[in-house]
Amino acid sequence: MTNRITGILTPHITPVDSQGRVDEDRLCEYIDWLIERGVDGLYPNGSTGEFVRFTPEERRRIIRVVVDHTAGRVPILAGAAEANVKETIAACDAYGEMGVRAVAIVAPFYYRLSSEGVYAYFKEIADTVSVDVTLYNIPMFASPIDLPTIIRLAQECPRVIGIKDSSGDLPLMMRMIAAIRPLRDDFSFLTGWDAALVPML
Repeated sequence: MTNRITGILTPHITPVDSQGRVDEDRLCEYIDWLIERGVDGLYPNGSTGEFVRFTPEERRRIIRVVVDHTAGRVPILAGAAEANVKETIAACDAYGEMGVRAVAIVAPFYYRLSSEGVYAYFKEIADTVSVDVTLYNIPMFASPIDLPTIIRLAQECPRVIGIKDSSGDLPLMMRMIAAIRPLRDDFSFLTGWDAALVPML
């Protein structure tokens, strides 16, 4: 790892044209607009970008456009959630080769997994991919990542470099920071829940 992920990383929309295709020109204009206004990084293919509405090929194209147009001006945290571990690993590796700083991965969605299942999912990914990984805890849409699992992954997986938490559970986030910071001073804690921003800072 060369640097910790910090600051405001904007989860951004994905513009589409009247035919429902990704509007690459508008996407590039939007990237410039965000960077000109001082964001610290970009977060394409997240929930805000409606990643589930695009094919895997379209998601890869979105990341390619964002990486190429950003041209190193700010780091990119790419959403890499796919429907199974094999496809998620493939997406992670593809995005890593494109030059993203790290990928963000939710636990498996739709079907709820046990804590051990969530751990096994992330462990396989972290032990296989060639890019840094941030966990994404968003329990309203995906299997929750509980604190023991987060601690375990932080301890065992150097590739897991942070977590974005959108649970809205501020006490959980506080316990998470208190437990992991002594173990990993390189670990990043991000919040996707606006109300938690000031307390998290």
